[in-house]
Amino acid sequence: MRIVEVIAPARLQQELVDTAQLYAAVDVWCGAPDIEDRMPVRMMILPATRPALMEALQLLCEREPDANLVISVFDALSLAPDPEQIPSGMPHPRTPGSFNILREQFQASIAKGGELKRDNLLLLVLSTIAAAIGLAENNTAVVIGSMIIAPLLGSFIALAFAASGSNIRLLGRSAVTASVGLCVAILISFCIGWLWPVSIENIEVISRTEVHLGHVALALAAGAAGVLSLTTGTATTLVGVMVAVSLLPPAAVFGLLLGKGQYALAEGALLLLMVNVFCVLLAANLVFLLQHVRPRRWIKGGWIKEPTPWLGRVLWVFLWLAALLILVARIDSRDGIVLF
Repeated sequence: MRIVEVIAPARLQQELVDTAQLYAAVDVWCGAPDIEDRMPVRMMILPATRPALMEALQLLCEREPDANLVISVFDALSLAPDPEQIPSGMPHPRTPGSFNILREQFQASIAKGGELKRDNLLLLVLSTIAAAIGLAENNTAVVIGSMIIAPLLGSFIALAFAASGSNIRLLGRSAVTASVGLCVAILISFCIGWLWPVSIENIEVISRTEVHLGHVALALAAGAAGVLSLTTGTATTLVGVMVAVSLLPPAAVFGLLLGKGQYALAEGALLLLMVNVFCVLLAANLVFLLQHVRPRRWIKGGWIKEPTPWLGRVLWVFLWLAALLILVARIDSRDGIVLF
């Protein structure tokens, strides 16, 4: 369970208590008003009712322009038994789906992936060096380790989230971060490939120069599972499924082969990289669309001021799909080509 603490004008006390009770709060208690006539109202709520309660509080913000609701969330444990089910009379949230975590919390965590930070760039440089050396030495353990620590996927998930919410500022920032990340990884790998004695016949390298339709299906499934684990609050499964569509190894292989002058093989690695990128974007947008994951209609001091257009979200899905179909056509044309 969680405790949601709302700091609001004292005149809203009864309405907040009634709202908490309407959405099956386990307990509600109020503090004393301060000198500015604001008071805290704390609600112990169940995970299943949390999204609906947040929607109701959002409506309260819209109806009360003078209200300034500050919401803090804490983990809570009650010794009383939890209700086995939500009361049948409880209103449904405005946005259906299985979005089980606080939207603001999810939005803030996703937005961090779109930030171009010095620490992330340093981590990317180190993980790329580890990946390139692991690929050159045919060391699977090192390659997997670099896949896990590389901060590349976050920017692409943030890009898909921004597209699903028509957040132009986050969209531009995420696109820049994702592009810079890929360019840095490819450039470092190119330098290592030019200087390091890399065997292009080892399994770690050659396996990432071959791309088939099966890779597309795998990347779509793993991308959807990874984003779904985020939206349902089970992020502990994220690492495993997202390793399947990791972007760093194909980017590193592409750079290594460019450094060695193996352009035909490098094309295969580039195709695999692009397939993984667009599969993550497409799968993420579809999950966000089907689960109605988007910013609320109004967030005071935040980015979104208007409802997110439904057509705009669908158009982004078709954009990623069109790019993926172009890649599939190119993959199909290469299936009969012998690269050695």
